[in-house]
Amino acid sequence: MKEQGKRYITTVKELDKTKAYTPQEAVDMVKKMATAKFDETVELHLRMGLDPRNSAQQVRGVALLPYGLGKQVRVLVFAQGEAARTAEQGGADFVGADDLVKKIEEGWAEFDIAIATPDMMSKVGKLGRVLGRKGLMPNPKSGTVVPAGDLAKVLQDARKGRVEFKLDRTAIVHVVVGKSSFDPEKLVGNLTAIVEAIIKARPAGAKGQYVRTAYLTSSMGPSVKLDLKSTLELTAS
Repeated sequence: MKEQGKRYITTVKELDKTKAYTPQEAVDMVKKMATAKFDETVELHLRMGLDPRNSAQQVRGVALLPYGLGKQVRVLVFAQGEAARTAEQGGADFVGADDLVKKIEEGWAEFDIAIATPDMMSKVGKLGRVLGRKGLMPNPKSGTVVPAGDLAKVLQDARKGRVEFKLDRTAIVHVVVGKSSFDPEKLVGNLTAIVEAIIKARPAGAKGQYVRTAYLTSSMGPSVKLDLKSTLELTAS
């Protein structure tokens, strides 16, 4: 048996699969079971009571994580003129227009978030096939197509820890919460921000139970079932 298999089997013995854990308990359990030799990513997976084929039941939004993602976020901004200067002053890692479009068309994609001003979208639109597959395409719905006046704030949010979420074709929402090395309080804080954002993003067309199940997991560890009631009651206030 492979070493990873042995490690997983040993780790999963810690988990009571018949139990639904409170957010604090789940965070503690995920941290305990994150035994890989690298700093594992902690993720939230929600099965939604939505029909991904129904345009009135789509969920998409952004959550600002108070404790960040545990990594340096490389931000690219498509802008020109005064907007480009604002982006540079705001600390964007890459700023440009036609030059960046050409560079990306040639295969470069060394960034984590792409932001664009509205006037740039006619140029950026041709990158849809490339950036769309990577989840990097600027989009007004995710708050990454913004007027020049809002660039400074959006850049600041991106630096702090900005995660996008959306309903996939299997009616599940997957969101990064942080790293297994985070203190439990920080993971719970980030989880709270995500849950609040998803509840706020409930579409008008949603019917019945909005969130059906919730699980917390690390990159290499088993999934921990969250108690739905206490999870949905999370609030930062």
